[in-house]
This record gives sequence, C-alpha cells and structure tokens, in this order.
Amino acid sequence: MKIHHYIFNYLKLKTFPGLLSTVTIICLLTFYCAALAQENDGWHASQARIDTILKQFPKANFYEDKIPPYTLPDVLTTIRGLKITNASDWMKLRRPEILELFTSQVYGRVPSTAYTKTMKVVKVDKNAMNGTATLKLVDITIAANAKSITIHLGFFAPNKAKRPSPAFMLICNRPPENIDFSRKTKREFWPAEQVIARGYAITAFNVEDVDPDYFDNFKNGIHGVLDKKRNNESWGTIAAWAWGASRCLDYLVIDKNIAHDKIVVIGHSRGGKTALWAGANDQRFAMVVSNNAGTTGTSLCKRRVGETIGMINNTFPHWFCSNYKSYIGKEDSLPVDQHLLMACVAPRALYVASADQDIIGDPHGQYLALWNSTPAFILFAATTNLPKAMPALNKSLRCGQVAYHIRDGIHDLTLRDWNLFMDFADQVLKKKH
Repeated sequence: MKIHHYIFNYLKLKTFPGLLSTVTIICLLTFYCAALAQENDGWHASQARIDTILKQFPKANFYEDKIPPYTLPDVLTTIRGLKITNASDWMKLRRPEILELFTSQVYGRVPSTAYTKTMKVVKVDKNAMNGTATLKLVDITIAANAKSITIHLGFFAPNKAKRPSPAFMLICNRPPENIDFSRKTKREFWPAEQVIARGYAITAFNVEDVDPDYFDNFKNGIHGVLDKKRNNESWGTIAAWAWGASRCLDYLVIDKNIAHDKIVVIGHSRGGKTALWAGANDQRFAMVVSNNAGTTGTSLCKRRVGETIGMINNTFPHWFCSNYKSYIGKEDSLPVDQHLLMACVAPRALYVASADQDIIGDPHGQYLALWNSTPAFILFAATTNLPKAMPALNKSLRCGQVAYHIRDGIHDLTLRDWNLFMDFADQVLKKKH
C-alpha cells in the first residue's frame, strides 16, 4: 500500500491513538498532497530550490502558471504545410528542412573551406588498466591556409572483447584532468574503468582542442583555420565543437577495436548541447546522450523558463550564429524549438537526462521537448509511447528508442547517470558481451 493510503486510513479513524494535534494533522495532509502530486504528475521543482535560484536570477521565471501561451512547430508538418506520414518522407523532406532552419537561425553554417586531415596514432598500450584494456591516443590534425589545429583523441577498449566493442565518446567541456588517459586522476565525469567493465569502449576529446570557449571574435581554434568571411549564418562555437566530434568519429569508425555502427556521442551541459547538434547532423552516431543541456540544448525555448535565449546569448555570445540573437525576447517568432532537433535523431536512440537542482535548465521543459519529438520516432517504431507526464525522481523511463531520467542532485554528470545510459545502450544497441 502506498504511503498516502496509510495517511488517509489513519485520518479516517474517529479516535486517534493518543491526542493528535491540529498541527500534526496539517503536516500529514501537506505530506499527503505533496506525495499525491508527485505520484500523479511526476517531478516538480521544490519551492526551496526556486527561492534559492531566484536570488541568483531574480528576473527568471520558474513557475508553470507564469509561462506565456506558446505554440510549438509541428514535428510532422513541413514548412509548406505537407503532413509527413511515413519514414521515407521524413528523411527526404522534413528532416533536412529542420536541420537547415537550425543551421541558419541557431547554430550556424560550417564553411566550405577545403582542408586536409591527418590521423596519427601516437601511443598504444595493450596493458592499460592493469591489463583489462587497450589505450590508444590519436592526433587528428586539420589544416588549411597555413594554419592548423590538432584534436587529441584518446580511448580505452576492453581487452576481453571477442569482437569490436560499442563505444561511448564524451565531448568534454571540462578541464583535461576530467579525461585523464594516464588514469592518475579519476572522475565520475568520465568513469573509464566502470565503462570498460560493462563491455564498452570509452573515448573522449576536449572541446578546447577544437575551439576556445570564450568570445575571441572567432579568430582562434578551428574558426581561425576555416573561416574566411563571416556573416549572420556563420557557425558558432557549439557547431565547431560538434564538427570536431565528427572528425573524431572519422577515426573511430575505422579502428578495428571499435564497432563502427555502435558509437554513442555523449555530452554534459554545453557539451550536451553539442552532442545533440552533432548527433542530429551526423547519422553515423548510433545513439545520442544529452545530459543537463538546458537552453538551446534539450529544453523548450518557447517556455521561457529558467535561462532564456537572451540570457544565454548575453553570457555566451560565441556559442551560436548571429541570427539567433534576433530572437532575444521574441521566442514566438523562432521557427524551431528543441523538440524538432531531438526528432532529427530518429530512428537512432536518444537519451535526455536532467537533475532536480538544475532548474535553471528547466527539467520539465527538457522532458516536454523529448515527448514532443516522439512523432518522428513513432514513424520508425510504434513502441515509442512516452507518457506526457514526467517520471518521478530517480526513475529511468525507457520507451522504444528514447529514454529520460531526472535524478536528485546538482548540475553534473555522475556515475549514476552513466550506468543508466549504459543500461539503455544495452537495450537499443543489442550489445552482445
């Protein structure tokens, strides 16, 4: 019997064991109402957390009843009003126009500059992790116009594998020690040993190898190598990092230790935004994991909850193309929202994850974005019947090719998250040990 049934039955008694104060009864009823709300509607932000975050962001909205009316673009209706009813038309008509809108209005266009790419294995250690894994370090150099960058890709592959291993590739937006290939420093952010133990390869690169995470007028990093003349559609830093993820994938799909058709791209926060953009564009990724990605990642911009388009552009002016700034305070005129980008992952697998203390990223809006993306997944697999109500805290919800959880805790990527991602990968990648 659920706890609110106990409370209800207790309050029905004509006489209570002992003298029960009015205050006690009120407390029990309050607890009952809160429990019932969570049971019926899933997760809700706590008032205590809202009060705390409002001190830092006093102008932000965190209340559902204060969200202005909004209309989301329909996933299966083209710009010209054509209704998409099958997977073939989705891939040929709707998906390309969605990606073009996001390219021109949000993330920016990759320049057509010709470049050379060299991939060099600089280290192999077949006895890494006490003999349980093979370590490879690979330098990927991109050159054009007498300039170049080098992306330092590294990965561990399980030695016990009898066939090429499925792999997780982390887009690391934190300092290099978070992906220490020497394993002198170990972090839950990139739990290499635990991933290897589950039978997966684990790989990573640092975003700073591709492009710096500060506004430098796009003079350094890959922008400095490939950019010629910039305009309002020119790519921002998120798009540059996503492009770098695909260059790392160029190597992974040819390495004999890696199952080229079972590679998962994963990112946290700004890395989660990047993972979603990379995975939507590059169909070689078999699964996309976007963790705590928030605004212009996994939450719906039109809700205007927590961080808004204006806030993110003012704080990080280099992340997106200039056209995106024209929607500051004008969210209703934005021709896309993040549910459409999630839909572009279909029919591949997508996992979205939130944290209950990270309400600046609007967890409810993240779940709604995922739910609204499912019509595209249903075109390929009718089993993607995600319920509209959010799941309860710390419950992983997996339906067909999509999955979601919101865990207790702060804005972070934890071992608990990784284990749930691997559980889903076990299912959708049909991994054999």
